[in-house]
Amino acid sequence: MTSPRASESLPASRMTGFGAAGSSSVAGSSGGRRMRGGRTPGTARLSYESRKRRTQLLFVAPAVVFLAAFAVFPIIQLFRMSVSDVRVSNLGSDWQFVGLENVVRNLGQGAFGGVVVNTLLFVAIVTTIGLIGGLAVAILLAKSGRWSATILALLVFVWALPPVVNGSVWKFLLGTQGLINSVLLDLGLIDSAVPFLFDDRIALLSVAMVNAWVVIPFNALVFRASIISIPAEAFEAARVDGASRWQEIRFITIPAVRPTSLVLFVLTVVYGFRSFDFIYVMTFGGPGTATTTLPFLGYVQAFIRFDFGLGSATAVIAVLMVAVLAVIYSRSVRREEIG
Repeated sequence: MTSPRASESLPASRMTGFGAAGSSSVAGSSGGRRMRGGRTPGTARLSYESRKRRTQLLFVAPAVVFLAAFAVFPIIQLFRMSVSDVRVSNLGSDWQFVGLENVVRNLGQGAFGGVVVNTLLFVAIVTTIGLIGGLAVAILLAKSGRWSATILALLVFVWALPPVVNGSVWKFLLGTQGLINSVLLDLGLIDSAVPFLFDDRIALLSVAMVNAWVVIPFNALVFRASIISIPAEAFEAARVDGASRWQEIRFITIPAVRPTSLVLFVLTVVYGFRSFDFIYVMTFGGPGTATTTLPFLGYVQAFIRFDFGLGSATAVIAVLMVAVLAVIYSRSVRREEIG
């Protein structure tokens, strides 16, 4: 028989063996969690994230280089020229620093105030007609159908036309012997041709209407996408309650597209501020300075009068105005994403 002392020592030995086995198993398990090269899963994960980040930066690098070469560098040069005396004679040499003299010269010109007013009126007309027209077209085309698809295709076609082509067509249509005047004369609505592009009282309105015509398709497509995303149950509930079509638009559609309206408002204003092509093609800033805006004035100063410093100062004023709107746009987008 086993002695009591031996029996008392047996559990201790078993416990000692179990403890050794347990510790070895824990050590084995911890050792088993190590990967090749002695790396732990945490280290491997960090290495994977680092490689992923480097790959993403590698893909982004070409776009960064492109923007730096064709956007950032020209803007830096524009600001440099705006505070320098730059003309044809010293364009390829050192530029004399003149500070804010070019801005003061611009403000001292009698026509500059009128050009700023023209720009603000132009932007207001384009923005108002572009947004209201875009929303109206989107509401009319919200329901899918054969005619809806055809009109949408035409809208995309109008929007995709190059501005020079679009402006040339509208210059022909609005001419004194153009199609619009011919139709109005044949219908007896006017006694003589209307000088849409040659009367300083209506020339700016005519060019602004053409710009609004071009921006309406883009706004309509964006508004339509926003309207389609409204749940159909909301309209069904409104019809059950006896709501009219106008009440559906007023109390359902317009509130639902309000975030989209803010974004499109900023984009349309920026588009109006930088509009140049239609003015160049249709009126060339005339008659007189009736359709001259800040971008076109900068072009005339820099590339017709060859006063590059003065033209750059005018462009900087326009850029700063657009930059303020860009900040508003970015904040509105961020607010919409959060909301």
